[in-house]
Amino acid sequence: MAWTKVLASNAIAPGERQVVSVGKRNILVLNHENQLYAVENTCPHLKLPIKKGKIENGAIVCPFHRSAFDLKSGEVTNWCPWPPGVGKVLSLVSQAKTLPVFPLRVEEGNILIDVPEE
Repeated sequence: MAWTKVLASNAIAPGERQVVSVGKRNILVLNHENQLYAVENTCPHLKLPIKKGKIENGAIVCPFHRSAFDLKSGEVTNWCPWPPGVGKVLSLVSQAKTLPVFPLRVEEGNILIDVPEE
């Protein structure tokens, strides 16, 4: 594993989010209920930023089409439910894709994440 220091551990208070760049990737680091997560900041469906998505039932919800991805695993928990009617068609045309998540640890006052090279 190639751990990369991205932020000070006190840089993200509960409820806060920050996007950091590691290589060519934009990683969303967020603090949800005092638990830190690191996920790709790009929805795997529309390739748009997911940073402003709501957190519901342990999943981040794409603010553009409401697909939901588990914060721990990146697995799809709800695929293309919106917009009504169109979402169902999109879900047939576009296959559900997992949101990349990255191992994260706090060490010596820093947040480190492991992002594989592309």
